Amino acid sequence: MTVSYKRTNYCGELRAEHVNKTVTLAGWVQRRRDHGNLIFIDLRDRAGIVQVVFNPQVDPVSHDLAQKLRNEYVMALSGTVRLRPKDAVNPRLATGEVEVYACSLDILSQAATPPFAIEDETDASEDIRLKYRYLDLRRSSIQKNFFIRHRATIAVRNYFDKLGFLEIETPFLTKSTPEGARDFLVPSRLSRGEFYALPQSPQLFKQILMVAGMDKYFQIVKCFRDEDLRADRQPEFTQIDVEMSFVTREDIISLAEGMMVEIYRSTLGIDLPTPIPRLSYAEAMSRFGKDAPDLRFGMELKDVSDLAARTEFKVFKSALESGGCVKAIAVSGMKEFPRSRQDELVDYVKVFAAKGLAWLHHTPSGLTSPIAKFIDEGILREIATRIGSNAGDYIMFVADKPKVAHDALGNLRLKLARELGLIPADKLAFTWVLDFPLFHYNDEEQRLESEHHPFTSPLPEDLPLLDKDPLKVRAQAYDLVLNGTEIGGGSIRIHDSELQTKIFALLNIGETDARQKFGFLLDALSYGAPPHGGIAMGFDRIIMLLCGATSIRDVIGFPKTQKGICAMTDAPSPVDLKQLRELGIKVDLG
Repeated sequence: MTVSYKRTNYCGELRAEHVNKTVTLAGWVQRRRDHGNLIFIDLRDRAGIVQVVFNPQVDPVSHDLAQKLRNEYVMALSGTVRLRPKDAVNPRLATGEVEVYACSLDILSQAATPPFAIEDETDASEDIRLKYRYLDLRRSSIQKNFFIRHRATIAVRNYFDKLGFLEIETPFLTKSTPEGARDFLVPSRLSRGEFYALPQSPQLFKQILMVAGMDKYFQIVKCFRDEDLRADRQPEFTQIDVEMSFVTREDIISLAEGMMVEIYRSTLGIDLPTPIPRLSYAEAMSRFGKDAPDLRFGMELKDVSDLAARTEFKVFKSALESGGCVKAIAVSGMKEFPRSRQDELVDYVKVFAAKGLAWLHHTPSGLTSPIAKFIDEGILREIATRIGSNAGDYIMFVADKPKVAHDALGNLRLKLARELGLIPADKLAFTWVLDFPLFHYNDEEQRLESEHHPFTSPLPEDLPLLDKDPLKVRAQAYDLVLNGTEIGGGSIRIHDSELQTKIFALLNIGETDARQKFGFLLDALSYGAPPHGGIAMGFDRIIMLLCGATSIRDVIGFPKTQKGICAMTDAPSPVDLKQLRELGIKVDLG
C-alpha cells in the first residue's frame, strides 16, 4: 500500500498522549530486529527515534516488505500508536513508552552499507566523518548542535531587532588590505590582472555605515582568512558583527553581555550572571600568562623576582641581570616527578623559547630539589608562602624575559591542568580583557604593528604617548573570553581623519600607501564621522562552547579539515585551463 509522504508527526515527538492515534512517519532505519513473526524497526528522523512494529496479523503486506529493510533505508509508513508493555518500556528513549504498529509501508530509498555506524558515539576518524559529512550529520549528537545553532541565531536577531539595529549586508568581493592575516584572493575576469579579496571582516564597511548615519548595525556574516588552522579556526567562519554610533566602551560591553545572556537563556535555559568580571591586559598576562585566560582553576603565575635576586642560583641571577623576571606556579596533584617527566616538561617550555624549567617539591618536611642548595631555607619558605603552595605541590619556575616567561608558564599551566583533571568541565568562566596595548613591535620587520587593527582608538589619556613612547599607549579595545577561548573582540574606532593618518604613519604606512589601501575610509572620515565602536563575536566558537564540542568543525555544516580541504567535495581542486586563460592566470607549481 502506498503511503502519503505528508507526515503527521516527527518520530521523536510521539508520547503516551498519542496512543490510539493514526500517524504517518518518514525517516531512516536505525536498526532492524526480527523476533519470530514480529519485525521491529527503530525509525529515525531529526527529532529522534521511535520503535515501529510490523505484525503480519495487522498488515501482512507491509510485514513482508519490512523484511527487505536494512540500516539507513529511507521509508514512510502509517500506523497506530500503542503503549509498550510495561516490561518493554525503554527509558533511554524519549519515545520509550510507545511504539507504532504499522498498517502500511513504502521503501522510498535503499542504502549502501555506510562506512561507519550512524550512532551518537563513533570511533570513525574525523577524516572519514568529513568525507561522508552527509552521514555524519545524520547522527543525533551532531544534529543537536545545529538545533542549538539555529536557536542562537534567532535569539541574536531578535535581540538586536528589539534594540533598533538594522541588519545590513556588506560585500564579499572587496579590496585587499593585507594588514592582518592573509587574504583569499579572487581574480577578476573583467579587470584582468586585478583581484578582489574575500573579507576578513566587514570592519571598514561597518565604519562607513556609521559615517552614513545608520547608527546601529549588525550582521551575522561569513568571513574568510587564509591562515593556519586548529580546532577553533576555519578558513571561512561566521561572526556576529556589530557597530554603533555615539557610544562609549561601556555601551558596547553592556550590549554584548545582554546578547550573551539572551543566547544562553534561549538555547540552554541558563541565566548568566552580569556584569561579567574584568581584567586588564597587563593583569591577565601577569597572573595567567595569556590574554585569553582560563579562570576555571587557580594555579596562577606569581612573580618571585625579588626573592630570586637574593639566591645564589645562577640561572635566576642571569635572567634578572638581563632585565628578565622569575615567575612560578604551584602544581597540585602530581604524585611523582621522575626524570623522564622533568625532561618532557623542559622540552615543552622550550617550544615557547624558554631556556629551561626549574622546580621545587614541597614536602611535609620542607622544599627539596637540585636547586634547593643554592637557596637559603628562609627564602624557600617565602617562595612557598607567596605562591600559596601546600605540602605535596611542585613549584615550577621559568626565568627569562617577561614575554617568554608568561608564554611558557601560561601554556604549561593549561597543559598540566588538563592532564591532572583540574579544570571543571561544567563551569562557565567569562571575563572581559581590557586596556590592550595599541601596538606591538615586530622584531623581524623592525616596525610597529597594530595589536588588533589600525582603526582602534587609543585611550584618551594615552594620546600624548603616541609621540613619546607609542609602545606604552593603551587601546580602547576589549575582548570577551570564555573558559580560555576568546569569543569576541572589539574597540572604539578612530573617527578623526588626522588621528587615523597619524596611526598609519606610526605603522610605517606612508601617505601614498594609506591612500591606496584605505583612501575610501579616509575620505569618508573627512565628511563628518560620529564617534563609534563595535564588536565582532565568533559565532562558531560560541556555539562550540554552548554544545560542549571540542572542535568548531562539529558545529559547522560543511567544515574544512586542518589542511583547509573540504574532504567531501575535494576542494580546492584544479580548474580547466580555459578558465585560467579567461582570467589571464598561469599556474606556477614550482
